[in-house]
Amino acid sequence: MSLGGGFCKEVTESCITSADSDVQTSDAELGSSTYGKAALGLGGNPGNPSNYDVHDLLECPVCMNLMYPPIYQCPNGHTLCSNCKVRVHNCCPACRHELGNIRCLALEKVAESLELPCRYQIMGCHDIFPYYSKLKHEKHCKYRPFNCPYAGADCSVTGDIPFLVMHLKNDHNVDMHDGCSFNHRYVKSNPQEVGNATWMLTVFNCFGHQFCLHFEAFLLGMAPVYMAFLRFMGDEDGAKQFSYTLEVGRNGRKLTWQGIPRSIRDSHRKVRDSQDGLIIQRNLALLFSGGDKQELKMKISGRIWKEQ
Repeated sequence: MSLGGGFCKEVTESCITSADSDVQTSDAELGSSTYGKAALGLGGNPGNPSNYDVHDLLECPVCMNLMYPPIYQCPNGHTLCSNCKVRVHNCCPACRHELGNIRCLALEKVAESLELPCRYQIMGCHDIFPYYSKLKHEKHCKYRPFNCPYAGADCSVTGDIPFLVMHLKNDHNVDMHDGCSFNHRYVKSNPQEVGNATWMLTVFNCFGHQFCLHFEAFLLGMAPVYMAFLRFMGDEDGAKQFSYTLEVGRNGRKLTWQGIPRSIRDSHRKVRDSQDGLIIQRNLALLFSGGDKQELKMKISGRIWKEQ
């Protein structure tokens, strides 16, 4: 089919609808709030109507996010982003013309002249960025929401720390404790059953912050091991202000770990796979359990302190 000589098949109508329904979080959703209008306004005066007009031009009609090069257009001038060009099977969602590979260079050039506030402005980020630097900044903005640190399921909830603390307590039934010293008990009736799903999470309130203590059994290669580590509910800079120790032992023998808690910006799996914590081989775990070694009974003690 020539570039401007025909229309897409009727079957594409359903794919356009599904493309819209897949969107979870977009700049358009932010724009529905007072914050969104400020955060998405362009240039130095977010309230200027002409700025909103430019914003509308840069908004992809399918995913509703701001478009970045390459920005494509159909022969009739309708634009959309490169990701959605694939999602709608190269068919314009507005006029059904085949899109081809026509770039909207004029709109890309306009975008180069714009400066935008961070989308997390309402959460405390007041910096202004050139249009093409904004997206890169937002991926690492220290004010961006945190992911839920719960490791037992693929939880997609995000938010600030107070919200996530309540979420862990109410939705995941995580135990909450006050204090900077702790004793964590782990009991397993059949220590031969070691799987990646065997884990526990406890949250400690200490120095006005929250710390997640993870304890789990998994296979390190072919060897079954137990691991305990601490994550800080905050950014990496905050985590570096603290240190912690973990200790397990019995009958005159003990293993001790000292380290810096990892930020929950690092996923549970990333921390676990980096082995940044107290690792206990199963034979030692059974030794620390005592008895006939048919049941795992370990007590892990720990302490958190603030570096001067």
